[in-house]
Amino acid sequence: MFDIVVAGHFAIDSILLPDRKTPFVVLGGSVAYVSLAARRLDARVSVISKVGSDFPEAYMWWLGQERIDLSNVRKVEGEQTTRFELKYSSDFSDRALRAEIRMSPITIEDMPQPPKARAIHVGPIVGEISCDVVERLRGCGEIMSLDPQGLVRRFDDMGSVHLGPLTDKHVLELVDIYKSSLGEVKAVTGLSELDSAMRAVHDCGVKIVIVTLGASGAAVSVEGTIHNVPACKPEKLVDPTGAGDAFMGGFLAEYVRGEDCSWCSCVGVAAASLVVEGIGPTFFGDEAEIRRRAQILYEKEIKE
Repeated sequence: MFDIVVAGHFAIDSILLPDRKTPFVVLGGSVAYVSLAARRLDARVSVISKVGSDFPEAYMWWLGQERIDLSNVRKVEGEQTTRFELKYSSDFSDRALRAEIRMSPITIEDMPQPPKARAIHVGPIVGEISCDVVERLRGCGEIMSLDPQGLVRRFDDMGSVHLGPLTDKHVLELVDIYKSSLGEVKAVTGLSELDSAMRAVHDCGVKIVIVTLGASGAAVSVEGTIHNVPACKPEKLVDPTGAGDAFMGGFLAEYVRGEDCSWCSCVGVAAASLVVEGIGPTFFGDEAEIRRRAQILYEKEIKE
C-alpha cells in the first residue's frame, strides 16, 4: 500500500526563461512534480506513466534515487515521450505552451495490476487518461484526486495550447479532491466567477475543490466553504513551472496522514514556494524547510 499513486505522462520540457536565449531541457509532467514534492515529505509514492524510447535513463535513475516506485512506468519502443516547449514573458506573468510531441494515451492494458494507495492522483497533461482509466483507478485508492489540465487543453496544428470545455464531466463524479488553475476551472465549468465555478465542481460530488492562484495563493473550498490561503513568498523566482503540482504533492502527503485541510494547504503553498526557486523539478528544499514555511503561514494567516 502506497501513500500516493500518481498517474499521467512524464514529459521532457524545454523551458525558455526570460533571461536566457537557450532553453533548459528538464524532466516534466505533473507526475514528476507531484511525486517529487510528496517524496520530499516522506510519502510512499508510485507512478503510473508511459514514456518513449527517447526518455533518458538518467531521469529514471534520478527518480529511483528519490525512492519513487517506477514499476508501472511503461517504456514504449518506437514512440517518443510527450514534449512541451514553455516560454515565459519577462515578468513571468504569461506563458506560451506548445506540445511538440504527444505520446499515445495510457490505457487499462498498460496497467494490468495498478498499485493500491491511500490516494490516487490523476494528472494528465495531453488528454492521455480517459474516464475509463479513472474508473479503473478509482477502485485502487481510498481517495481520488484530479488535476484536469490535460483534459481541457486543445492543440492547434503547431501544438500551441488553448483551453476548451471538459468533454466528459462524469470524471468529476469519481473524484474526492479537485485541483486546477483559475483558467482551467472556468473551462471545466463554463463559469467565469470563481465562487460559482467552485460550487459547480462541488455539485458533481467533489468534497474538496482547490484553485491555485499563482502569487495570490490558493482558494480551497471544503464542502462549499471557501478559505483563501495566501502565497508563501519564495526567496527568489527562477522558474514557476510545476508550482501547482508541487502544491498538490505537498497537500496530499499531509492529507493522507489525516491532517486538516488548512494545514495541508499551507504545506502545499510552502512546497510550491520552494520549487520555483530552481529550474524544473530540480529543487524542492528539504522537509524541514517546507514545514518551517508552512508553520509560519499557518500560525500567521490561518489560525488568526
